[in-house]
Amino acid sequence: MAPRARRPERREEPLTRQRIVEAAIDVLDTAGAGGLTFRVLAERLATGPGAIYWHVAGKDELLAAAAEAVLAEALAAGAAATTPDEAIRALALDVFDAIDAHPWIGTQLALAPTRAPMLGVFEHLGRQVQALGVSGSARFTAVSALLNYILGVGGQNAANARGVDPATDRTQFLGAVADTWARLDPDEYAFTRGMADQLREHDDREEFLAGIDLVLAGITTRLTTP
Repeated sequence: MAPRARRPERREEPLTRQRIVEAAIDVLDTAGAGGLTFRVLAERLATGPGAIYWHVAGKDELLAAAAEAVLAEALAAGAAATTPDEAIRALALDVFDAIDAHPWIGTQLALAPTRAPMLGVFEHLGRQVQALGVSGSARFTAVSALLNYILGVGGQNAANARGVDPATDRTQFLGAVADTWARLDPDEYAFTRGMADQLREHDDREEFLAGIDLVLAGITTRLTTP
């Protein structure tokens, strides 16, 4: 009698929206948005694409859910802060770290301004800007400046990290770039040459927060009511 064909192993845990989102985050972190398909998810979760569609309507919804899950902690940042400035700095740094750990987040926020993740960041920044004393139409200007800085610098930092060979040490990479700057023509690149040592020793997170402080200084100086 011919042996029966072995059935594929069934997943032990029930399929839930949370498990799908967690698996999607893993795929996004390794393969990016382009590598996230329901077929890939189905193989990872040992199920069929139809079962996933039961919990998630499509890829756009899944991307939004993944971004929302990653940013949940960032949106909770600042709860213990005693001032609006501290709350903004805490939220900004957590979003910066989230983009650094999950580079696809920045793109999703920029491409989906009407979805929950971006709306959440905008709302949290807006409330703190209002608490600073910014009034009227200036609130939109202030929040936009903060948001553009956070997403722009966070996205560029993540892009820089992706462009470096994973086997290359950050210190060595910055040292090589700094050496190149130091060898530039002293007349054509006088300023850049002078920044070589600072580039070699700078900390990305500290520089990011220093930029946030500059934006906040401009907001409180020019947009708040005495």
